[in-house]
Amino acid sequence: MSATTSTDEFIKGLWRENPVFVQVLGMCPVLAVSNTAENALAMGLATAFVLIMSNLLVSALRSFIPKQVRIACYILIIATFVTITDYAIQAISVELHKSLGAFISLIVVNCLILSRAEAFASKNTLGKSLMDALGMGAGFLFALFCLGAVREILGNGTLFGLALFPDNFESWIVMILPAGGFFTLAAWLLIFNAINERRGTS
Repeated sequence: MSATTSTDEFIKGLWRENPVFVQVLGMCPVLAVSNTAENALAMGLATAFVLIMSNLLVSALRSFIPKQVRIACYILIIATFVTITDYAIQAISVELHKSLGAFISLIVVNCLILSRAEAFASKNTLGKSLMDALGMGAGFLFALFCLGAVREILGNGTLFGLALFPDNFESWIVMILPAGGFFTLAAWLLIFNAINERRGTS
């Protein structure tokens, strides 16, 4: 695989086909755990890890998995790496594990991961599947961090727990509530689409 092709596969997931801002996939964790930058970063990294590992394994086994049971096999592969991720996060930080809650386990049914396994990894080589997973994983992480950072800054006046404003700063409590996730997502979608339109007309 050429360097140009590798770069193109990566940029596709990071920007042109960003899983959140373009394809609008994985909305459940995007809206639920992006109330702080730390939670968003942790969920983004966990999802990226599962996506990369499952893409690699699906691509490596694509010639051996019967078509009739391919979806069940993909889910089994994804669930294995989700279980590994779940235990790893719990071992690293029990508090973070509690903050993410059931959404770690729900990575299994994240349509982003299953769609990349079915639409790309099952039809392409290890190299292409790796770059696709890296790009999509980075794109998902980028989107989650964008939401988490904005919501934490406006909702708590902090970033990664560090105070950014004077003590008299009036935090926007709505930003760390579920409604804040929708407001922030809508704002980022507007910004992302505006940038793409300007790039397309320039």
